[in-house]
Parts: sequence; structure tokens; C-alpha cells
Amino acid sequence: MTGSTDRFADDPAFAVHEGGKLSVRTKGAITSIADLALTYTPGVARVSSAIAAEPELARRFTWAPRVVAVVSDGTAVLGLGDIGPAAALPVMEGKACLFREFAELDSVPVVLSTTDVDEIVAAVMAIAPSFGGINLEDISAPRCFEVEARLKEALQIPVMHDDQHGTAIVVLAALRNAATVTGRSLGDLRVVVSGAGAAGVACTKILLEAGIGEIAVADSKGLLHAGREGLTGSKQWLVEHTNPTGRSGSMVDALAGADVYLGLSGGSVAEEAIAAMAPGCIVFSLANPTPEVDPQMAAKYAAVVATGRSDLPNQINNVLAFPGVFRGAIDAGATAITEGMKLAAATAIAGVVGDQVRPDYVVPSPLDRRVAEAVAAAVADAARAEGVVRG
Repeated sequence: MTGSTDRFADDPAFAVHEGGKLSVRTKGAITSIADLALTYTPGVARVSSAIAAEPELARRFTWAPRVVAVVSDGTAVLGLGDIGPAAALPVMEGKACLFREFAELDSVPVVLSTTDVDEIVAAVMAIAPSFGGINLEDISAPRCFEVEARLKEALQIPVMHDDQHGTAIVVLAALRNAATVTGRSLGDLRVVVSGAGAAGVACTKILLEAGIGEIAVADSKGLLHAGREGLTGSKQWLVEHTNPTGRSGSMVDALAGADVYLGLSGGSVAEEAIAAMAPGCIVFSLANPTPEVDPQMAAKYAAVVATGRSDLPNQINNVLAFPGVFRGAIDAGATAITEGMKLAAATAIAGVVGDQVRPDYVVPSPLDRRVAEAVAAAVADAARAEGVVRG
């Protein structure tokens, strides 16, 4: 529908998405019978026969090794929740645009009309020969943990659930620099994480790997601690690996004297809770579009404030991580994305800020073109060092 009756005409977002945001273009022109014969039959038969005899030749003579599948079932899309595969497709197209723009990688959005873990795993395994990496996206917890784990086990190409690990990588990078701003190290910090979903679990794991001082995680029912019943497998893991002093009660209770608040859950946190944190505290309030902690209020008490919003300083944006992570993994011929590769990515992101670090600049701009290049190089080096590359 066009013209004055088009209810979307005045919204520029719809104009950008009209007809979708992607297209496929050929690398070479087809202007003659000879071009046609080489691009398709009969010439293509010689290439296909060679690959059938030597499957590794597909890495040289097809685009698959440098194409990422962006896969979702539409159950945890942005802040919109379970909106289904069709409504999720514009987000997956956007992700593909970012892969091309920041890492020069082609990618294909794939939305699945199933939420069954077995069916998702089977579908991705069935299409995997067409791709060099699998970016899982917007799949709700706790199913996302099993989907990723099973695909990583089954496939010999990089697999990463970006809602988990992209967020975690950027959070670690920002927290490293925030600690520097406040004259501390990661090992000096006591962190309270609000949210035990995909991002909360992954952020907690990477902070533990990086040597955080102390960390406790809260869900909607309060702090996770020994004795809590009815926990999912991922929450039980958190119980076993966090909250070493056995704190109980609410998330607000735990914030008293804490150095870091990491919000990954939505809702709101009262001013009194932030005021009770340690002097020089750090507030990362990442719910979008409305942070859990009002940024202006947080700035009254916190030395560093970060959000997920693009209109405020210190935006924690996954685009700082995933393009470079996949580019580095693919460039190295990696068969997986390891914890060491994620840690290397976080260090690279923090390093782009370098000596310019200050309270309103602990993480680079999402538009900083240096980031993907630095992350890709660090990830590729880590993959080679860990020996997870094809011989």
C-alpha cells in the first residue's frame, strides 16, 4: 500500500525495511554463452565432481566457508519476547547487514517454524553444509543452552549463540576498562548480576573465566544460592559456581556494598539500592529500551554507567563482538569458538579504547571500524594457539 493511505509512510524505519534489507549478487557477469557454460552447466559439473571426490575442495570452490547462517525461532526477540519466526525475520536480516558491513562476511537469515529443541538441532544440522558458521539468535532460555551445546558437539564449524556470548564479550571488555577508570582490577570487584537468562548465564561464566573477585546472580525470585529448589540446569550451575559466601535474599539486599550492578533482566531498581552500593561503584544497566536503573540517577552514585542504548555513552552493543568473532574464526579455519577466543575478543575490544579510557568511554562506539579488525585478529590468533583449526 502506498500514498496517503499508507499508515507506515511517515515512519522511516519502515522505508528502510521495505522489501527486505538483503539481496544476493553474482561476483561475475553472465554476458555470453561461454560465461553461462562456465557458471552453470556444463562447467559447474567439473567442479561438483571434484568436490564429490575431495570434499575439502568445497572450502575453495564454494562460498559456504565464508557464509554465516543467522538462525532463530523467534522466541526471545529484542525486548519483544516470543513474537514468532516471521516477525523475527527483520531482526535476522539486520544481523546479516551487520555481518556484511563490519566484517565483510555474507550471511543468510534462517527463521524456523518450530520451538522444539530436537527439531531446531536437526534443521540446523541439515543445512550446515551450506555454511561456514552458525549464529544462533533470539532463542529463549533455557532451550538456547541445549541447542547451542548440541550443535557445537555435532558440527565442525563455529557455532555461537550471540545473545549469550556476544553480550558477555562486550560486558567483559567494558568492565575491564571500567575497573581501570576506578583504579581497580577485575579481581577486586564484587558483582551482582540481575537476570539468570541467556545473557546473565554467559556474562557470569565469562567473568568467572576472567578472574572476577566475587559474583552472585539473582533471578525474579531472589539470589541463587545453595538450598534453592526447582532450578533449571543452568541455574543449578550458577549455584555451584557463584555466590561463595552463600548470600540469600533479594537482589537489592545483595547490592549493599557491591562494586558492580549488571542488569540483564528488565524491571526497575530503586535509587536507594544504588545509593547503598560501594563508593566508586559501576552500573551496567542493559535492558532495552528502558534500563533497569535510570542512567541520570545512577550517575549520582556510580563512577561508570553503561547501558544498551545508542543515545547514551558506553553502549554495550553486540555488534562490537560477533562480526569480528566469526570473521576471525572463519579466517583461521576454526572448528569451534572456544572460551579462550571469547576472552581474546574481549581483550581486543577493550584495547581499542586503550589509553583514552575515561568514565564515559569504557567501550568503543559500535561504528568504530577498528573493532571488528582487532577482534578478528585476536580471535584467529587464539584459535591457532588453542589448536582448534583445520590442518
